[in-house]
Amino acid sequence: MSRGFVKEDDQEEVPFVAPRADLPEGVINYVTQAGMDALLAENDQLIAERDSLDITDEKEKRIATNHINARLQLLNNRILSAKVVDLSKQPQDEVRFGALVSLKIGNEKKLQQYQIVGVDEADISKGKISFISPIARLLTDKKVGETAVLQLTKEDRTFKVMDIVYPT
Repeated sequence: MSRGFVKEDDQEEVPFVAPRADLPEGVINYVTQAGMDALLAENDQLIAERDSLDITDEKEKRIATNHINARLQLLNNRILSAKVVDLSKQPQDEVRFGALVSLKIGNEKKLQQYQIVGVDEADISKGKISFISPIARLLTDKKVGETAVLQLTKEDRTFKVMDIVYPT
């Protein structure tokens, strides 16, 4: 049937689903085991949320279900593409994926700690940066005592590696 013969209020709204964290085309979706566990827990939570929807209006329930299903599809694509990195097999004396790095940034006295993680795990407020971020790329392969320089428009920022630990 032509869309011209359908009442406008019969057309369902397509739910907007915000995209997941950016993972450039062709880049392997590396995750830590903790990151994979979080993705699987998020999957379980979304399924439980969908299964327990308590909406009596059929249209609203269908829209809510479609929204959750769309989020699940994006999430499941990430889970299927995820490659868990065994942190115990990383070179313990170099900054690589999964490393918890203590850094002296510029002239600051206090050390900063960042863990290099997958794109879905990254959360700067928790000290977790994505492995594709400029700082992570800059620090990769560095050893304790080595310095990396990030060139900014107004100044250069130096990062001196003070310690490298791979959480278990």
